[in-house]
Amino acid sequence: MKKKSNLSRLLEIAGSHKYLTYASWVLSAISALIALVPFYYIWKMIKEVLEVAPNFCQAQSLTGNGWMAVLFAVIAVLVYIAGLMCSHLGAFRIATNLRIQTMEHIVKLPLGFAESFGSGKLRKIVNESSAATETYLAHQLPDRANAIATPCGLLVLLFVFDWRLGLLSLVPVVLGFLIMMAMTGKQMQEKMKEYQNALDDMSNEAVEYVRGIPVVKTFGQTIFSFKKFKDSIDRYKIWVIAYTKQLRTPMMFYTAAINGVFATLIAGGLLLTQEGVTSSFLLDLIFYIIITPVISVTLTRIMFQSENAMIVDDALQRIDSVLHLKPLEKTKHPMHPQNASVELKSIHFSYDGEKEVLKDISLTIPAGQTVAFVGPSGGGKTTLANLISRFFDPQSGMVKIGGVNVKDIPKEELMNTVSFVFQNSRLIKASILENVRMGKPEATREEVLAALHHAQCDDILEKLPQGVDTVIGTKGVYLSGGEQQRIAIARVMLKNAPIIILDEATAFADPDNESRVQAAFSRLSEGKTVIMIAHRLSTVTNVDQIFVICNGQVAECGNSRELLAKDGIFSRMWKNYQTSVQWKVTKEVQ
Repeated sequence: MKKKSNLSRLLEIAGSHKYLTYASWVLSAISALIALVPFYYIWKMIKEVLEVAPNFCQAQSLTGNGWMAVLFAVIAVLVYIAGLMCSHLGAFRIATNLRIQTMEHIVKLPLGFAESFGSGKLRKIVNESSAATETYLAHQLPDRANAIATPCGLLVLLFVFDWRLGLLSLVPVVLGFLIMMAMTGKQMQEKMKEYQNALDDMSNEAVEYVRGIPVVKTFGQTIFSFKKFKDSIDRYKIWVIAYTKQLRTPMMFYTAAINGVFATLIAGGLLLTQEGVTSSFLLDLIFYIIITPVISVTLTRIMFQSENAMIVDDALQRIDSVLHLKPLEKTKHPMHPQNASVELKSIHFSYDGEKEVLKDISLTIPAGQTVAFVGPSGGGKTTLANLISRFFDPQSGMVKIGGVNVKDIPKEELMNTVSFVFQNSRLIKASILENVRMGKPEATREEVLAALHHAQCDDILEKLPQGVDTVIGTKGVYLSGGEQQRIAIARVMLKNAPIIILDEATAFADPDNESRVQAAFSRLSEGKTVIMIAHRLSTVTNVDQIFVICNGQVAECGNSRELLAKDGIFSRMWKNYQTSVQWKVTKEVQ
């Protein structure tokens, strides 16, 4: 099947607005032809001056011809503006539809997609890549129609007056065009991809550097502490300098060719007038010298259009890198979980399709139990929790909730069945009321306040200027990590899902906040199936069952007493934990 061109694809996205795009091309082409008419009146003015010289007072039509030239120039501008209005309306619609199409697809992707893909990279694709298509459609395509129509009109003008001078004026044009084609071929397209990749790399490293500025200041470090950022700048610099040097010579010849048309005409004129100069030839020569700069402008437009076409091609490829990702499968036979139990059977999972993160994991969590996933960092604890909430699907094996494969549970029902409290919970820039209500959009104000009370948030509301209606992130209103966590817990309480996953939810809480968060957890966990991911082993001593996850496998399982009785991974982790909490900072006494 023949692949659709980028333009055909964009026009399909435009819908009925594609006719505005077509209209912009027609109007731009008409504008280009009208813009040549003033040159005819200029020729008439020059002709009259030469005919009456030196008695210039006898020139009676100069004013009329001058005003006619102005009139057609104004008409050309107005028609061009009308074309741009049509092209912008079509381009805005296409960019909007492209963003909507991309975002609708993102919504269908696994929930863990944004984290693995990179939120900064994803934002750049959605915003900047679609914006590149808008520039191309709104400006470059009308200019292309203009650039095509202009040479056609010029060819007529060039050969009507003196075909010999017309041919001479085309020699540097053909030379310039050949040089331009050499610069904007497939090699240029590859270079454009390299350029965009270099920009992406530098942008991503810059974000990481900015995030780390507090660390740099705290420890008195320099930019060399962020070697990756500096290296990305150096790679960009090396690439740009090498590419500029590569194009320096052909660009010099191209510029000389398209701007040297008049020199070719003068040299040709000298050869053609060796036997004498006639007034008609002098008139045509002056006219050609005046009109040929339009050729250089047209060729330059075409060159930049070729570059922008490559930018659009790269932008669409980046958008396709998102659109080609497979969404979660929708079940054709939806089923409903019978209870809040969780079961994993022979789970294998990898992020890149090569290195397995989870290897043949099987476990069962009865409804209403509280269990904990513990183990060394990187062992696969969070990945395992992500599979339970279907942030990803395993490559093989099955995840069941309430006896039903999660793939057979409708997405909305699954989201209402499982709640997730992250290590670093995020709140949106909105009021606390709206942040909590995200857990249950139809909740009343009283229900939100009750959830905040049970989540130990009363002290937060008391200190804020507008209480529950205070907008977070405005006028210096910010919350600490522990306070944000309690607001997030209130959101989960309001949702009232039967399965709760807590991913190291007290990691960033201070002692006072931690005690309140733990109290909120106790209230939240009542009658629920709770899965805790913990590094602080003191928080898991009273759970019903502990699963020790190591190297992508369940190494041990049992309650804390059973595991401590063994000489295994958990007992060694417990001894190390007890040693660490007993460490004290002492001051040597002189």
